[in-house]
Amino acid sequence: MKKRILAGILAVSLVGALFTGCGKGASQSGSSSSAAPAEGTEQTADGAGQAASETVEQTARAKANEVVIGIAQDLDQSLDPHYTVAAGTKEVMFNVFEGLVKYDSNGDTIPAVASDVAISDDGLVYTFTLRDGVKFHNGDTVDLDDVIYSVTRCKEDPNVNPQTSKGLACIASLEKDGDNKLVMTLSEPNTELMSLLTLAILPADYDKQDTAPVGTGPYKFISRTAQESVELEKFGDYWGTPGNIDKVTYKINESAEGLIMGLQSGALDLVSHLTITQTQELGTDDFNIEQGSMNLVQALYLNNARAPFDNELVRQAICYAVDRQGVLDMAFDGLGFPIGSNVFPAFTKYFDESLTDYYDHNPDKAKELLTQAGYPDGFDLVITVPANYQPHCDTGEVIAEQLKEVGINATLDKVEWNTWLEKTYSGRDFQATVIGLTADPLTARSLLERFTSTANNNFINYNNADYDALFEQAVKCYDDQEQVKIYKEMEKNLTEHAANVYIQDMADLIAVRKGLTGLTFYPLYVLDVSTLKWQ
Repeated sequence: MKKRILAGILAVSLVGALFTGCGKGASQSGSSSSAAPAEGTEQTADGAGQAASETVEQTARAKANEVVIGIAQDLDQSLDPHYTVAAGTKEVMFNVFEGLVKYDSNGDTIPAVASDVAISDDGLVYTFTLRDGVKFHNGDTVDLDDVIYSVTRCKEDPNVNPQTSKGLACIASLEKDGDNKLVMTLSEPNTELMSLLTLAILPADYDKQDTAPVGTGPYKFISRTAQESVELEKFGDYWGTPGNIDKVTYKINESAEGLIMGLQSGALDLVSHLTITQTQELGTDDFNIEQGSMNLVQALYLNNARAPFDNELVRQAICYAVDRQGVLDMAFDGLGFPIGSNVFPAFTKYFDESLTDYYDHNPDKAKELLTQAGYPDGFDLVITVPANYQPHCDTGEVIAEQLKEVGINATLDKVEWNTWLEKTYSGRDFQATVIGLTADPLTARSLLERFTSTANNNFINYNNADYDALFEQAVKCYDDQEQVKIYKEMEKNLTEHAANVYIQDMADLIAVRKGLTGLTFYPLYVLDVSTLKWQ
C-alpha cells in the first residue's frame, strides 16, 4: 500500500506553521526627504532637466515592463547551481532553476519538475512522476535522463554543496519506470530528502552551465557582465504561472552609498538588505519600505583554532561582553530577531528560544573570564567584515565599541567580498568576522553540520567530540521528533561552548519604487521576481 501525495496537496512542511517576522511583509515608514535644495545651493535648469529625464527613464521601464534591481555583490564566478557558494548568487538564480520540487512562500516543498510523488510506507521508495512538457530554457524537453544526471551529479561530485551530497548518500538506486516515472530507492529513510530534492534539474548533455546557465524556472539567463550586471528574461514556455515582468536587470554596486544613489537617481527600482539609516535617507515619497526577515544567522564568528579564541573561556567572555539588544538598538533601530545559536526563528520546528538569553550582557563576568583565561588586560582583535554589506559593517562597529568596556581593543578590517570569500571563508585566515549564514538546502542539517570537525565549510574550525557524536545520532535517526531533539542538543552545544557570538536574524528592509508591487517574502534567502509587477 502506497501513500500517494497528489500534485495539488504535495507539501512537506520544513519550518512549521508559525513564521516570525517574515511571510507577507509589512510596510515601514522612513523620514521623508525634502524636495528643496540644501541651504547654500541652487536648483539649476540642468538639475531640473536631469530629474525630468529620470522620470522619463522610470516611466519607460514601466511601459516596457522591465525592472532594475540593485545588488551589493557580483555573482559567483561559476553560475552552475550545483557549485555556487554565495547566498547572493542563489538569491538571484532562484528564478532560473527548479528541482523535482521547489519551495513556496511558506517554506513548504511543492511540485515543480515532478507533478507528484508516491512514497512507500517504509519511507524507502519514492516514485516521482515527471510533469508533461517541462522545457529547459534552450528549448529541450526535460526527460528522466536529465533528472537522473542531476541527482547523481549532486550525490557523487565532491565539488557540490557538501550538505546536499552527504544528504543524498542514502539514495541506493535511480530507475526508470516507463517514460515519465523515476523510482528512487533509499538505503535508509531520510526525513530531509524532499528539501534536498529542490536541487536544480539540468540538461544532461549541456556543458556551459558555469557561464550560460540553463534551467526550467520562470526566468531564463540572458547575459552577465562581471562586476556590472546580470540580465534575466521571462521564459515564454514556462510550465507554470508565468512571471509578470518581461526583463529583469541586476545592477552590481558594492558601495552601500552607490545603491542608495541609484535608487535616488531613478536608476534602480528595488534594493534589498538595507539598514534603517539607508531607508530613512530615501524617505517614503518615492519608495515603499517593506520589512521581512532575512532568514539567516548573523553572528560574530570566531576562529576557534586561532589564539585567543582557541580558549573557551575567552569565547564565553566575548559572549558576555556583547550586548545583542544594544547592537539591534544602535545599528538597526531596534529591528531584528535576537538569537542564541545557529538556527533562525522562522525555522520554528528547530528554533530553541531558551538559548536566546543564555548569555546576558555582563561586562564584569566577561572581565572575570578573561582574567581566568590569562588576559586580564584584554588583547587586540581584528574583526574582518565584507565592506559591501553595510549591516555587517555597522554590527562590527557597535561590537568593537562594546568590547572596549572589557579591555579588548577591536578594530575593523573592511575587505572586498571576493577577498572575504577567498581569505576569510575558504582560507580561514582571520580572528573574527561578522557575516550571516543561510540554510542551503532549508534543513537543520545544513545549518548545523557545517560545525562538525570534518566539514569542509567549518570555517570557524569548531572541534567538539560531543557535537560530532550528536550529529552522527541525528543523521541516523529516522524518528522526526527524536531527530528534532538531537538537533536542539547540537544548538545547545554551540551555545554552551561559545562557538560564536550569536547576534540576530536581521530584519530585511527592502526599498521598492512606488508603482512596483507584488513583493513576496520567503522563509529562505531568495528574491522571487516572478511575483513583481508594475501597477
